[in-house]
Amino acid sequence: MKQMQKGFTLIELMIVVAIIGILAAVALPQYQTYVAKSQVSRVMTELGSLKTVVETCLLEGRVNPVNVDAAPDADECVIGFAGSTLLGASGSDLGSATGKGGVNITIADDGTSDSTIGGAFGNGAAAAIAEKTLSWTRDPNGSWTCSSSVDGKYAPNGCGSGS
Repeated sequence: MKQMQKGFTLIELMIVVAIIGILAAVALPQYQTYVAKSQVSRVMTELGSLKTVVETCLLEGRVNPVNVDAAPDADECVIGFAGSTLLGASGSDLGSATGKGGVNITIADDGTSDSTIGGAFGNGAAAAIAEKTLSWTRDPNGSWTCSSSVDGKYAPNGCGSGS
């Protein structure tokens, strides 16, 4: 009697493992690019949310950015940055922009200089964007522009890149 084959042969299993390995080799770099790109978009949004605070402070003449809960002085602008896993662990990073991430805000009070909201990637940022920066700049006319030092393939729409 002819015996029926049960299960898979060794060569069939090896072919399946090889195919999975090839797919993983292609998918992992694409996934890492996706993660880095999403982190840049997230930081662009987090810093962009501070534009309203800076605009309000400019209108009120408060040009010294601080991140405290106490009653501010007449010229202090309370930013209220709560921290981020990509930009810094706490509000104490305000103005530091170090390798561990941070936010640096400059508010121009002379009406002819640019105001900036800058952030340095750190902490949990992908290796491809670690220690790169992203900033929003407000010209004296009130127009905001975004720029970053990340590679072009990671830059979100509406934010220029460089390297």
